[in-house]
Amino acid sequence: MKINVVDIQGNKVGREIELPEGLFDITPNDHAIYLAVKQYLANQRQGTHSSKPRGVVSGSTRKLKRQKGTGTARAGSIKNPTFRKGGRMFGPEPRDYSIKLNKKVKSLARASALTYKAINESVIVVEDFTFDHPTTKEYVNILKNLGVSENKVLHLIPGTDKNLYLSGRNLPKASVRVVSELNTYDILNAQKLIFSESSVAKISESFK
Repeated sequence: MKINVVDIQGNKVGREIELPEGLFDITPNDHAIYLAVKQYLANQRQGTHSSKPRGVVSGSTRKLKRQKGTGTARAGSIKNPTFRKGGRMFGPEPRDYSIKLNKKVKSLARASALTYKAINESVIVVEDFTFDHPTTKEYVNILKNLGVSENKVLHLIPGTDKNLYLSGRNLPKASVRVVSELNTYDILNAQKLIFSESSVAKISESFK
């Protein structure tokens, strides 16, 4: 699949670039996408939630009252969950929510998501550019020139660019990411994908 390259003014520069077939032109697999997104969201959970059961809560271990003859239920510990300030019954405990997923399934999901974006004409390739210093104002102007200022945008660059990253960091609808860190969730979460021209070749190297 070929796509026109544009400059930061949004004008075509007169050349086309070939999007890798193995990433942008496959038969999408929806179930693979589901599994990849499920894994990503599960791995974001910290799992640090915790509570104190009766074995951990502080309190005396003395038997509260005699076993029989009181006319009430038996009670052996002040830490009983039915008492005020007692332990938590069936409370949450620290756990690991992460899910394992085969590399081939993750690759299939990523390529399926990219294919959907290509089919929906949501992929833009722009000439490589950078800033001498962080400037959110200039970055917003570029997004306006490309006609995506109102969309949720994922801008993929070939390598680390601190000035470009800082320029887009404060924008709620824009995200700048190194192409090698691309994942299925980020692709689907964005309405438009902007590739710096040299990052197209980089994505082939990273996910071939």
